[in-house]
Amino acid sequence: MDLMPANINLVITIVIALGLDYCLGEPKRLHPLVGFGALADGLEKWLNSEDGLHHFSHGPGPRSNLFKAKGVLALTFAVVPIGFVAYSLDQTLAASDSNSALSTLFAGMILYLAIGWRSLIEHAKAISVPLSQGDLSAARTAVGRIVSRDTEALNEQEIAKAATESVLENGADALFAALFWFIVAGIPGVVIYRLSNTLDAMWGYKNPRFLHFGWAAARFDDVLNLIPARLTALAYTLCGSINGQTQNAWRSWRQQAGTWKSPNAGPVMAAGAGAIGVELGGSAKYHGQNQQRPTLGAGSAPMAASINNACDLVNNSLVLWLAIICLLTFIGIF
Repeated sequence: MDLMPANINLVITIVIALGLDYCLGEPKRLHPLVGFGALADGLEKWLNSEDGLHHFSHGPGPRSNLFKAKGVLALTFAVVPIGFVAYSLDQTLAASDSNSALSTLFAGMILYLAIGWRSLIEHAKAISVPLSQGDLSAARTAVGRIVSRDTEALNEQEIAKAATESVLENGADALFAALFWFIVAGIPGVVIYRLSNTLDAMWGYKNPRFLHFGWAAARFDDVLNLIPARLTALAYTLCGSINGQTQNAWRSWRQQAGTWKSPNAGPVMAAGAGAIGVELGGSAKYHGQNQQRPTLGAGSAPMAASINNACDLVNNSLVLWLAIICLLTFIGIF
């Protein structure tokens, strides 16, 4: 009797991807997303070149609609051809029963390129270590590499807050959402997700240049993250039990998630902050302007240890995800 589940290759592929990421980290050279970023930059310069036509003051109307249409066109040009190639590869591999091991390895390589687990933890440690040693200058430099807010004058608590928020949010974007879309739609799913998330990071700003042009990329990324973000928030909440903070995480998620400007970052960051017992949000400076953001979580003020706790929460949540994936695979749901 064959006791092995039919789709054990799914688990093997995920293990390969996570193993490669753990051992190698992100490729230092020739990462495909670097080339895609250059392509996206060229598309944006081509289609979004008329300076001065799109400003915050422009509400709905011909000009804003024009740039939204250009954004849709740019999103289509950037994602559809590569997504089609990924789909074709996936179908070719699925039809090749004689090379299942090679297909699994190839899929693992694609998933490896789409996740950023080790990179996320390394960037966090590059902040928490100097911060714990009192080296604010090095910590500011390191946190400036992963956040968009102004970092030149951040104090210890503000550095810890920025880094902790980034770890919690990017745990969903760089790890769990990629895993989700690979499970749901294989190679084309994770490729399309990673491309859309990259475009959102490049074009999804609410400034005069991208307010209308980046609208389509931002909304598409919101749709793709809708379910993964809430599954991540659920994992954060459940893993809060390790610190006795599950109720705090659940309460923070339920009461605070809707106050955040991002519909997906809100649940993730609120649940994550509650799970590690810190209070995030509040004042932050972007492009020289102070912004007062809603409070997320409940507990102590963030410090260097909070960054490490956020990393531990991401790692514990990954273990939970893997356990559930294995269980669902072995009972035949996947």
